[in-house]
Amino acid sequence: MPTPIGNLEDMTFRSVKTLQDVDLIAAEDTRNTMKLLTHFKIETDLISFHEHNTAQRIPELIEKLEQGINIAQVSDAGTPSISDPGKELVKAAIENDISVVPLPGATASISALIASGIEPQPFYFFGFLPRKGKERTEALENLSQRVETSIIYESPKRVVKTLTDLKDSLGEDRQVTLARELTKIHEAFLRGTVSQTLEYYQEHDPKGEFVIIISGKTIEKNAEMTDAEIINAIDLQIQEGIKPNKAIKDIANQNLLKKQVVYNLYHGIGKDE
Repeated sequence: MPTPIGNLEDMTFRSVKTLQDVDLIAAEDTRNTMKLLTHFKIETDLISFHEHNTAQRIPELIEKLEQGINIAQVSDAGTPSISDPGKELVKAAIENDISVVPLPGATASISALIASGIEPQPFYFFGFLPRKGKERTEALENLSQRVETSIIYESPKRVVKTLTDLKDSLGEDRQVTLARELTKIHEAFLRGTVSQTLEYYQEHDPKGEFVIIISGKTIEKNAEMTDAEIINAIDLQIQEGIKPNKAIKDIANQNLLKKQVVYNLYHGIGKDE
């Protein structure tokens, strides 16, 4: 279940009640979670569950769950399994036919995305980039080619390095939004090109955890087909028994266009009255 990413007022009533009602809380850092429990006057027992004791803890937690003990799993901030511990326990529970109940709540990625000013959907969530080597190079190349909006996380110590690498991979004019200290007193957004944001943080010390929203690669329309020809091509596929959405997707791919662009064109969405 999620916990606040900065502002304790983001804790939901359901989350508080759940932490009060369960028999045990599996926490990424028991010291950190204890502060949350103390604030809400919750006295439920804690057990540590983090990336370094996963192999040891999962059999123990599964045994407790099979005995009918209700366990809530939390990370230090935000939603478990999203760049935080959690997925291993979920997988083990499912494999043992144990119910997994998700609770909605704070997530840094979505909070940053909806306030970024960059197209929110479709989006691709990556999380933290590999720090170096071939894996980092391949991840950056992948991001450079994606037409969806991409979301990555970064620490303040590596923001300048990551923006430098993004500039090299995506070009200096790709639009990005950097969100930091989300939900906290010093929450801030920096919007602009990769080059502009890099220049800013070369002159200003990055502070707080960052979410970086990256606009997708712009795909130019294939000049070989006019709008009318695209519409006719879709109609022909539909007449041949292909479902409209499949036809739109096929024609979009053939013309190196985003599916949404072709969808809007076919249905007349966005045309001037």
